[in-house]
Amino acid sequence: MQALNAQRRAASNVPVRRQGMAGSRRNVIAAVARRQASVNVATITQLDWPKVAFELDAKSPLEIMDHALATFGTDIGIAFSGAEDVALIEYAHLTGRPYRVFSLDTGRLNAETYQVFDKVEKHYGIHIEYTFPDATAVQEMVRTKGLFSFYTDGHQECCRIRKVQPLRRQLKTLKAWITGQRKDQSPGTRMEVPVVQVDPAFEGVTGGPGSLIKYNPLSNATSAEVWNFIRVMGVPYNALHEQGYVSIGCEPCTKAVLPNQLEREGRWWWEDAKAKECGLHSGNVKNADGSTSQRTADRDLWIEGSVATLSKEQVRDIAAGKREQDTVAVLYAPWCPFCQALEPDFAKLAEELKGSHVSVAKYQADLDREFSNEHLGLKTFPTIVYLPKGKSGFVKYPSERRDVDTLKMWVRSVAGRA
Repeated sequence: MQALNAQRRAASNVPVRRQGMAGSRRNVIAAVARRQASVNVATITQLDWPKVAFELDAKSPLEIMDHALATFGTDIGIAFSGAEDVALIEYAHLTGRPYRVFSLDTGRLNAETYQVFDKVEKHYGIHIEYTFPDATAVQEMVRTKGLFSFYTDGHQECCRIRKVQPLRRQLKTLKAWITGQRKDQSPGTRMEVPVVQVDPAFEGVTGGPGSLIKYNPLSNATSAEVWNFIRVMGVPYNALHEQGYVSIGCEPCTKAVLPNQLEREGRWWWEDAKAKECGLHSGNVKNADGSTSQRTADRDLWIEGSVATLSKEQVRDIAAGKREQDTVAVLYAPWCPFCQALEPDFAKLAEELKGSHVSVAKYQADLDREFSNEHLGLKTFPTIVYLPKGKSGFVKYPSERRDVDTLKMWVRSVAGRA
């Protein structure tokens, strides 16, 4: 409720009805304390954005939204996916400033998402700027690879054509954009999302690196706080949320999540954590040194301790069912930041299972990805698999949670009490 309380403190005490909604909408706060824009739009790229992010970090979502709209005017757009980021539109409305909303229609959205688009337009009296993928590119992909190729070769190509390329075109008309990213959505890729940043992946209307600013007003908010705000303000939301869906994308790539699962575990559930970004926020996936390009390793992982090392021949035998004991293996690449983050917990798992009927092992899969994919289903790094004794086949670890307690619980569920 912190965000809501901050909003109430900043707003007028005089409730009025939305223009054009008299008699059919609830009373809302319409007069918000104005803050004069202190930034000349012509000098946007000269600002110290890390400093701005530091100054805004303790502010409420409403104050961050007001800063964004006051700074960029109509040169900024709110990215609306049809999910809980509808809260962004409510915050923009509460500032009393003009605002633009755009959305990517991939052609594969749920019916409920299209329905909430319509409800939002009517509720706020706005027109969403819909952006569509290139028809020729979609046609070529589908005719060549079928409608569901992403289940076998990954979602990146489909997302690039249906989402990233249309978004790139839209952002080239803007100087800044506003997203609904939150740190608690995905510990693997979003824990360091700032409230405002120079976009590391896309360019704005003037072109070139640093030409686009990205606001994330909900970065420090929790899911509970966002939903308290949505319910209290009577904001229309996607009906799929009432069916267990949390993070909502395209229909074939989204499913409901179970209690205590992370939000984005319902997205591309057949892939591992590093693949949980569709490309719209690819700048979130960083190396340990802060770069976004692939890095080389300065050392191997699990050099010491109880994690055994598998050779290529051993992997081939294990995949064929020649197994003397149950094995939990991690397929890794030493340069992968997610593998590096896994190192201490996987080492602890090996120590705790030492002497049990389950061995813990590693295989450096980046040396021959095709081989690793063929024999152990490698898609992304790290991939963790359970290989039962005397049987062929494997069970892939399905979660982004890779702490030792969760890993051990999973091992017990598939292998019996270790």
